[in-house]
Amino acid sequence: MTLATQKQEVYDYVNTFLGGGMVDVELDPIHYQTGLSKALTRYRQRTENSVEESYMFLTTVPDQNDYVLPNEVIEVRQIFRRSIGSRTGGGDGGSLHEPFNMAYTNTYLLSGSKLGGLSTYDMFAQHQELAGRMFGTFIEFKWSSTSKKLTILQRPRAEEGLMLMCYNYRPDSELLLDYLANQWIKDYTLASCKYMLGEARSKFATIAGPQGGSTLNGDTLKAEAQAEMEKLESEVSMAQAGGTGYGFTIG
Repeated sequence: MTLATQKQEVYDYVNTFLGGGMVDVELDPIHYQTGLSKALTRYRQRTENSVEESYMFLTTVPDQNDYVLPNEVIEVRQIFRRSIGSRTGGGDGGSLHEPFNMAYTNTYLLSGSKLGGLSTYDMFAQHQELAGRMFGTFIEFKWSSTSKKLTILQRPRAEEGLMLMCYNYRPDSELLLDYLANQWIKDYTLASCKYMLGEARSKFATIAGPQGGSTLNGDTLKAEAQAEMEKLESEVSMAQAGGTGYGFTIG
């Protein structure tokens, strides 16, 4: 299903609940688009379900500190070098010690040793952390969420592949397929469009006619829409991604 089809489903949902097909709904396509855009923005502002953890690779350029990342990146948490040593000495990355192989060796081949697999892995993790502090495995940086600019504080002296741990906004197409987000986005779009419709109708309290005219329901629509949006925002602010978690089981 394309993104355009997903959006059209939301527009049709809104039009139906506003009485489309039975009465004229005085909204243009731009109003539906604006309502959906506002719903997606509000959802991203108020729930962690709109964000995902991801990893991306960046190749540094010699003597260049600043790099512009894609717009969907909202935060860079940490930057890792590929390795702190080279198995071959050629600089291709890799470590002189591979923890899982060492753990296997200690557990199955050196059974007389008091070091087990997990003990070996723990020792390697401590070794890796110490080596990282000594040889600069972890890179200091600054991140601007507005300009999407990543600044590496230590000037790169050569081309190097880095791995970035990031938080990204989930794309619109994914949110519209998410069962936790889809209905909320539809309902908020409906409330937003209802408010715009009410705003337009409230410009003219009555319409003249042969029987004395008719009264429009603009103010009522605006009040209903405002209450619905506040309720939806309150619900999503208190919700947790993934719903209610499991309790502890002791046994």
